[in-house]
Amino acid sequence: MKIDFSKDKDGLVPAIIQDAETKNVLMLGYMNEEALEKTKASGKVTFFSRSKQRLWTKGEESGNYLNLVDLKVDCDKDTLLVTVNPQGPTCHKGTDTCWGEKNVSEMSFLNQLEEVISDRRSNPENEKSYVASLFRSGMNKIAQKVGEEAVEVVIEAKDENDELFLNESADLLFHYLILLQAKGFKLGDVIQILEKRHSKK
Repeated sequence: MKIDFSKDKDGLVPAIIQDAETKNVLMLGYMNEEALEKTKASGKVTFFSRSKQRLWTKGEESGNYLNLVDLKVDCDKDTLLVTVNPQGPTCHKGTDTCWGEKNVSEMSFLNQLEEVISDRRSNPENEKSYVASLFRSGMNKIAQKVGEEAVEVVIEAKDENDELFLNESADLLFHYLILLQAKGFKLGDVIQILEKRHSKK
């Protein structure tokens, strides 16, 4: 990886920090050659602090480290894209990002939903839970519900009511997540297969 540190009089290049999982941009810092080498050696993202005029490892005081996942350089070889797994909030003000945004993805809610389904599966005696009742009924009932919801999605797709179509789609996805867990899997297992297929193209 060739990086041109000579374009800046101080030998610095911008380093865009991106969450490896959510793909959200967390912050922007600057690295010189020494900061880059320390980042690669330690696995903790290290910057050159322009205000402190020294190397600064993010989290050295707060413990909110940025654990290195990958490094890429742009087409002009003067900007870094650093993907990380953040350990706590990134901003010194306590927020997830330096723009005050929550570091979440659309998958985060699905992950929460899967946890709820998993809990209901582990506690099928819960009489008030619809999901627990499906697990008590067994695989045939769960598979039947997925089939029913799939048919309803097809029916609504042929009509002009977008709200009904989206609601039936939500029902289908919900019951599919239940079916996956009944078979001992989660959505991530399906995503991995899709990613492998995509990478072969």
